[in-house]
Amino acid sequence: MQQIERLDTESCYRAVKSRDRRFDGIFYTAVHTTGIYCRPSCPARTPGLANVSFFPTAAAAQAAGFRACKRCLPDATPGSPDWDVAADAAGRAMRLIADGVIDRDGVEGLAARVGYTSRHLTRVLTAELGAGPLALARARRAQTARVLIETTDLTFAEVAFASGFASIRQFNDTVREVYASTPTQLRGRRRTGQHSATGTVTMRLAVRTPFAGRAMLNFLAHHLIAGVETAGDGWYARTLDLPHGSGTVRLDLADAPLVGETAFVPATFVLEDLRDTAAAVERARRLVDADCDPVAVDDHFAGDPVIGPLARATPGLRVPGQVEGNETAVRTVIGQQVSVVGACTVTSRLVQSYGRAVATTIPGLTHLFPDVSRLATLDAEDLPMPRSRGRALIAVSAALAGGKLALDRGPDRDDVRRALLELPGIGPWTADYLALRALAHPDVFLPTDIGVRNALTGLGHEPAAVIATSEAWRPWRSYALMHLWNTLMPSVLEPVETTEPKEN
Repeated sequence: MQQIERLDTESCYRAVKSRDRRFDGIFYTAVHTTGIYCRPSCPARTPGLANVSFFPTAAAAQAAGFRACKRCLPDATPGSPDWDVAADAAGRAMRLIADGVIDRDGVEGLAARVGYTSRHLTRVLTAELGAGPLALARARRAQTARVLIETTDLTFAEVAFASGFASIRQFNDTVREVYASTPTQLRGRRRTGQHSATGTVTMRLAVRTPFAGRAMLNFLAHHLIAGVETAGDGWYARTLDLPHGSGTVRLDLADAPLVGETAFVPATFVLEDLRDTAAAVERARRLVDADCDPVAVDDHFAGDPVIGPLARATPGLRVPGQVEGNETAVRTVIGQQVSVVGACTVTSRLVQSYGRAVATTIPGLTHLFPDVSRLATLDAEDLPMPRSRGRALIAVSAALAGGKLALDRGPDRDDVRRALLELPGIGPWTADYLALRALAHPDVFLPTDIGVRNALTGLGHEPAAVIATSEAWRPWRSYALMHLWNTLMPSVLEPVETTEPKEN
């Protein structure tokens, strides 16, 4: 049995002995004497060092013949933040696997989106994560199935369908092998008895704490696009354009201030096609930056005279992500050099004119965001914006629709940035903002941003002097940026017009 070399045995064992929750999702502990694998914080008695192995993924532990612990549920942890920090081929592939790419396009489709051959990608994933793409996808399907079994009243056939399994037999065999329980036994252990109608899936999305849910809600509510998004006190909802159909998600966002724990964001999905369950869940998770390690981020700013006080005031602040990279690109181009209110108004008009109308159960959600292939056919003169910005919008839409540009977190970030800068009307601010929101880059800073300068001035700092020393915030400059913007953000209960952070 071979462990992944990058995991230091002594360091991992110290984390297990201290039951350090910060390492949940970073690695997994497999116990030879019991044949099970656990998260580092499992409350069970700590096994001897000679009796354990450590794996970087649940799939690697499963591939080595270990079953998931029924006590700590190791597969129900946030993902590794290293995948976003490094953004190497393995990390990018893991994000696409979580989105269900293998279930839809196979290993060849996954490899093409990462830019490798399937054979080379398999070698990379096996070396980095201890399992090949099929094993990683299988582990993801098993985890989705367990959550659906334990939290919904979907039939087992519907659960298998929603989780991405090809057959009921494959579903049954995998559940028994991974959890040492039948689907019926798993359902008998569930803690909730709530009913979910077919097409409605209620889950709890695991996030590391602290989690500044209220600040996340304020940001999302301040950027609402009518018809696509809506929000209220403590919640946010939006439509989803998914691979097999449309859907909606409602997220309940509250602060979770405890440090080092795992908190949960309640999420309710209503899906036209249950095969989109995994994709919908992954997109909701990346929207709330669920895999962030807030302790590491906040500790990095502890001694900083500018960001340190902000991090202490709002611990666990996240970088809001996106559910669709193409949508983020369109919204970003429309919002260049205009206020938030102005950008939202123009985008809402675009949604009403070119978005597809859908029926939903949530008042205010009426449309899907316009498809880039439709926007690419428009004339700049017909768009409610300056012609130069309209031409930039059409150029970006055409590049996305034609495959020249992809914002699905599959390609290398530097390659995406170069491709963006080659398009007319796209400058460094736009390219970097898309890296921040669409590609989940943790180390983006916008030195020309008006909002950054306004925030620093409002805090009593000289903007030029602080910006000159911003390299000290690496590798978490995206979070420093969010802390600065957060000082300008109105409460969702007290909406006021402010100026959107923009480049000069």
